[in-house]
Amino acid sequence: MKEEVFNLLEEPWIRVLQPDCTVREVSLTDALLHAQAYTDLAGELATQDVAVLRLLLAVLHTVFSRADTDGQAAPFRSTDEALARWKSLWQLGHFPEKPIRAYLAAWRDRFWLFHPERPFWQVPAAEIGTEYTAAKLNGELSESDHKLRLFSAYAGAGKAEMGYAQAARWLLYINGYDDSSNKPKGKDLPSPGVGWLGKLGLIQATGKNLFETLMLNLVLLRDGETLWQPALPSWELEHSRSGERTEVPPPDNPAALLTLQSRRLLLHQSGDKVVGYSLLSGDFFSPENAFCEQMTVWKTGRTTKNAPPSYWPRRHDPAKQFWREFPAVFVQRPGIHQPGIVRWIAVLQNPQSRILDKKTVVHFRIAAVEYGKDKSSVSDTFSDELSFHASLLDEMGKGWQRIITEEIGRCEEVAKAVGDLTKDLAVAAGDKNQAAPQDAKEQFYFQIDQPFRQWLHGIDPDWESQETAASRCAWQTQVRKIARRLGTRLAEQAGTAAFAGRSIDIKPGRGKKEAETRRHCSAPEAYLAFLRRIARIYTEKGGV
Repeated sequence: MKEEVFNLLEEPWIRVLQPDCTVREVSLTDALLHAQAYTDLAGELATQDVAVLRLLLAVLHTVFSRADTDGQAAPFRSTDEALARWKSLWQLGHFPEKPIRAYLAAWRDRFWLFHPERPFWQVPAAEIGTEYTAAKLNGELSESDHKLRLFSAYAGAGKAEMGYAQAARWLLYINGYDDSSNKPKGKDLPSPGVGWLGKLGLIQATGKNLFETLMLNLVLLRDGETLWQPALPSWELEHSRSGERTEVPPPDNPAALLTLQSRRLLLHQSGDKVVGYSLLSGDFFSPENAFCEQMTVWKTGRTTKNAPPSYWPRRHDPAKQFWREFPAVFVQRPGIHQPGIVRWIAVLQNPQSRILDKKTVVHFRIAAVEYGKDKSSVSDTFSDELSFHASLLDEMGKGWQRIITEEIGRCEEVAKAVGDLTKDLAVAAGDKNQAAPQDAKEQFYFQIDQPFRQWLHGIDPDWESQETAASRCAWQTQVRKIARRLGTRLAEQAGTAAFAGRSIDIKPGRGKKEAETRRHCSAPEAYLAFLRRIARIYTEKGGV
């Protein structure tokens, strides 16, 4: 490409949601300077929005770690200065124009989508890589390979090509979430796996508008504790990295991490359309203990039997509602490493800083891709959200953290009881449907999903003990009613054979010498046992 075409600072390409629920495309500069006027990002997929959000955050980290709101050079010298900078931006309610325009003007030439030497998010050396069509670039198409769609958003030429604005969005997406199907051109090169974002259990905070969302995710202190090293986004490198499958040290500053080039990419242009791209695997680093990443959930494990515990990003389970992960994500306890964004929100509203009002309701969103066999293709994408009082994250909220964790544990026990009831009903009817118990558990979780979210959203850690007990009692009463109602329906649907029941042989456990016994199984017996079990869960286990 010999010409400079489509500057991302000036051309509209970022999709935003407006207060009237319409979607429009704006430039990168507009998205930042008028973020307070937009409700949210509104790309084709929630996972694409994460990729775009991280680009915007990289700009903000770079600008405001170097300059104050007036545009004067003022690099952070202490954590207090970083918090004061964040507070001044938050209270301003919008991003100041002077420092942002000055920075973007200085680096304008690095934001051309097509450029003879430095195309944005691309390297000319990628031309030797694996070639793909525009359909592969389009995440909406690549994630639907295994789905039957009656009404497709793309057909004919829409699958074979795309405009520059759309291509720019998917360029960010493919860099972060690309599968592991591409083959190396060099010999004896390491396998980096999927793109960096595809390895994560992504989590972000969201606000009332795009400005608040960007601010809440602008983590100026690493894990809410220490200063970052000076910002260095990828476009500021003197020379673009072009090496294939290059292992790099974990970034020590958020701008470098947020602009990590997991893939070497080069778009193919035909007229005013993008018709494909070339790709090589790019930079990667070990995800083990990579705590520079602030937007992921973590899991613990050991590399060897006697090694100290280590942490790895924990990808989300698409079959599991986000609130069921509450103990692993939001509760600080031994063996758990909280996401950096969660720690940051806790810092912003703790009694020492109290930058956020103690009554602030925080919203957390997860988004992820699900890969197919061998992670060689994307089979699905999904997202979920959760809202609760920010003060649940500080010391005052620890009592409620324990209560919420206990109630989620009880829900898991009730779900198991529902599954076991289904098993017993199947035995009574002579049915061998192995999927029925799991289906019943999913029905239970579906029915308590919105009630649990509403209960969690309504919790106020400032409540007195009587209000706390009343809220917990109301929740337990509600979930017991839901469980009993579901159990009743399952028993009623079991059929006449299950009501009559049958006798079955019960074999002794392995290694036991007891004789084989016979037991009668019927729907009424199974249902009564289920009710007794639910009662025990909410009495013997500390229910109120």
